[in-house]
Amino acid sequence: MKVTDELNRIAEEITESYDRYKRTAHLDERPLPSRETVLEVLRDLLRLLFPGYMGKGPPSRRTVKFFVRALVDSIYVRLSEEAEKALLYQGDRSPEECRSIAQESVLRLLRRIPELRRLLWLDVQAAYDGDPAAKSHEEVMLSYPCITAIATYRVAHELYESGIPLIPRMMTEWAHSETGIDIHPGAKIGERFFIDHGTGVVIGETTTIGNDVKMYQGVTLGALSFPKGPDGKVVKGGKRHPDIEDGVTIYAEATILGGDTRIGKGSVIGGNVWLTSSVPPGTKVTVTPKLEFQEREER
Repeated sequence: MKVTDELNRIAEEITESYDRYKRTAHLDERPLPSRETVLEVLRDLLRLLFPGYMGKGPPSRRTVKFFVRALVDSIYVRLSEEAEKALLYQGDRSPEECRSIAQESVLRLLRRIPELRRLLWLDVQAAYDGDPAAKSHEEVMLSYPCITAIATYRVAHELYESGIPLIPRMMTEWAHSETGIDIHPGAKIGERFFIDHGTGVVIGETTTIGNDVKMYQGVTLGALSFPKGPDGKVVKGGKRHPDIEDGVTIYAEATILGGDTRIGKGSVIGGNVWLTSSVPPGTKVTVTPKLEFQEREER
């Protein structure tokens, strides 16, 4: 068989698979948001939040107003278009309503940039104060994965709160792939939040986190169980993830599960702890494994 004939056969089989597995082929339907465009916009938002630290080249004070205005205009146009696509695909509103909601949601996000910069400065300060290895604020902003993850979360959370589907999760999953830190955009996180090291951290959709919370790598704030409906399918929504009050420290590989679980103010949760029930304020929870030492036999 000629190579051309073989390639034609392969192409035919791939095309047929699009009808066989329809959920993985988006054809002749309303357009979805472009992942590439959303991530380009996200990078530009990070440039607005951390000018000179993220993105190409720092603007000068002489040109910063032009830099900001150009980015604001560009972000508004591109993100409004992608948000409109996401709302249209949801299918419960008219095109005119989708366009209006998309534009207002993006304007709301842009209006919030100064406040997000304030929150992120506090996060940077918390990382600097909380890590004795941090030599400067610049080192924190340029190299700490938690800053990228938290900044992306704070942007995505604004869109999530405005009811924009798809796009907030696209943003935070990009940060997850870049940093190893998985923060759902629906979580509610207070001020001065620090994740040290960060790899493997998971923060679920209905988690609430207060101010001055510090956690380490491998922490999971997850769901205890998933209730199922009469059809046997998992019921969506509901409070599934824990509440972490102000001033809590959670050490590496701790797992805290359940929507009724509350960690009281100022508590310390030790490494490798598994918790499915609440603890009162000021509690220290640790695992105390028994270590055994035996004298080695000479051979």
